[in-house]
Amino acid sequence: MTVLPDEGFPLAAEFPDPTREQWQRLVEGVLRKAGAADATGPAAEAALATELQDGLATGPLYTADDAPGAAGAAGYPGFAPFVRGGRPEGTAAAGWDVRQRHAHPDPRQANEAVLADLENGVTSLWLTAGPAGIPVDGIAAALDGVYLDLAPVVLDAGADFEPAARELLRLYDERGLAPRAALGNLGADPLGTLARTGGDTGPDGALAAAADLAALCADGRPGLRALTVDALPYHEAGGSAAEELGCSLATGVAYLRTLTAAGLTVNQACKQLEFRYAATADQFLTIAKLRAARRLWARVAEVSGAGAEGAAQRQHAVTSTVMMTRRDPWVNMLRTTVACLGAGVGGADAVTVLPFDEAAGLPDAFARRVARNTSSVLLEESHLARVIDPAGGSWYVERLTDELAHAAWAWFQELERAGGQAAALRSGLVAERLAATWARRSADLATRREPVTGVSEFPNLGEQPLRREPAPAAPGGGLPRVRRDEAYEALRARSDAHLARAGARPRVFLAALGPAAAHTGRATFAANLFQAGGIEPVHDPATVDAASAAEAFVRSGAAVACLCSSDKLYAEQAEAVAAALKSAGAQRVFLAGKPAGEQREAYLRAGVDAFVFAGGDAVAVLSSVLDSMGVA
Repeated sequence: MTVLPDEGFPLAAEFPDPTREQWQRLVEGVLRKAGAADATGPAAEAALATELQDGLATGPLYTADDAPGAAGAAGYPGFAPFVRGGRPEGTAAAGWDVRQRHAHPDPRQANEAVLADLENGVTSLWLTAGPAGIPVDGIAAALDGVYLDLAPVVLDAGADFEPAARELLRLYDERGLAPRAALGNLGADPLGTLARTGGDTGPDGALAAAADLAALCADGRPGLRALTVDALPYHEAGGSAAEELGCSLATGVAYLRTLTAAGLTVNQACKQLEFRYAATADQFLTIAKLRAARRLWARVAEVSGAGAEGAAQRQHAVTSTVMMTRRDPWVNMLRTTVACLGAGVGGADAVTVLPFDEAAGLPDAFARRVARNTSSVLLEESHLARVIDPAGGSWYVERLTDELAHAAWAWFQELERAGGQAAALRSGLVAERLAATWARRSADLATRREPVTGVSEFPNLGEQPLRREPAPAAPGGGLPRVRRDEAYEALRARSDAHLARAGARPRVFLAALGPAAAHTGRATFAANLFQAGGIEPVHDPATVDAASAAEAFVRSGAAVACLCSSDKLYAEQAEAVAAALKSAGAQRVFLAGKPAGEQREAYLRAGVDAFVFAGGDAVAVLSSVLDSMGVA
């Protein structure tokens, strides 16, 4: 056996270290071959960057030169600025808190679900109480048989937070639970309720009630927190990661002011707050967001005079409802798995995986099982929590964390200049900013620059919809709740209504010209596109010329047609086929491709009405097609 020297065996010792400039020159050559614009040096590298929200971008290459400077240093786990985690041991001791949400309005059924979850891996409970969930007077029944000294309870009762909190405290006393054994969060969040429900008046009375609960917890119930800084309303209204973080900071600062004015010390006030953030299927952005959130709050706590024991932010991550789809909901399992991974790697103290059927109504037992097992698999089989800050040291993640923190801080400062979070909500500043962000993202969704699997890409018109018991209506009147699938869902709903009324879906005839090698690519693209709007594609392989295309179109029963082939065959046959299809009764004729110049004009003269191509506005095209067919 050969014994290697102590210094190890450097595998790359015989190879010279490549420079960034050498890599950029190689990129230049690839871009030229791909027909991209001539770009050299850093411009060539920038051509491969991916734009994110908040003015950020992901580069194609990161090296030690991209690491943040000393001001953005991540520090050590458990020490300020807490980028690498709020505790030195991270979640390695027991993993993150697996927290599941329950909102069934029947306390008995809620109790059955609660006990099933606790028996199968869930470690804390998130109860939605009040009109949107479990009745306040049903909290005791929902928690029947629960060992409250072992299972922390987190309330989310909106405007009814005070009676819900008092009911939970009464239950603790009734069951003889020692004050120090009470765990969880009473869920007071007046500014979050203001964001959800709107209103012109300030939440002063609710803030005073929240301060009373905080004082009660600080004095005698050290394991219980009183307030939640819920950033989900801003994420669910279409806000970006930086906007979500900035709003949470402004809300947290408002609560610190309220609590310290009520007599709590800064450290006591900090310990009364838990922050709730969305985790999305963009795993790296989720990781960076949670790391940046801890860094930002550590700065707020430092300026406020808090000690190290109060500066570590406690985080609850929840898989995003914005990314959940109503069509092909099984894909939501993949989305929530990636989001849970990002939340765990990002250092969240508690993680809630929403059931995959969340968008269809109240989840069933199978969906809840999959949700809780998502965390269990990542913790017990993947051992994800055994490494403290797994993303630490990644030049990409460290850079993204730093850039996101700066963008969020700038938005936080704007909110503070506007008079604070309450004033910014009442003035419409927050709503306007989030609406503008969502409008930009909606454009990416419409053009499928941001694809949604099972909805805008690879839709299944034959799938059977999930049938679930309707969930209680969520509070409204404030910021909207958006979903990535909403524009396509509206189109699919029109198609469903037409199917129920006419017995068949609206159809498009795909005139696939030439051999399979010539038309398969564009025919697949066109079929995918039209199905995203609920329009069933019909393809007749006997189409070989203009006459056969017209005959096949009539047999198809379709109202519109789309030509699919190569540019070469288009030049030979497209004009004749388009004219024949129009003569056969096609209301509209599309061509899959993006011709330019005189060729485009010739196709338009021959009867082509519009062109469909990658990057085009799919929602606008599909909506216009349904309109032309008379699909209400």
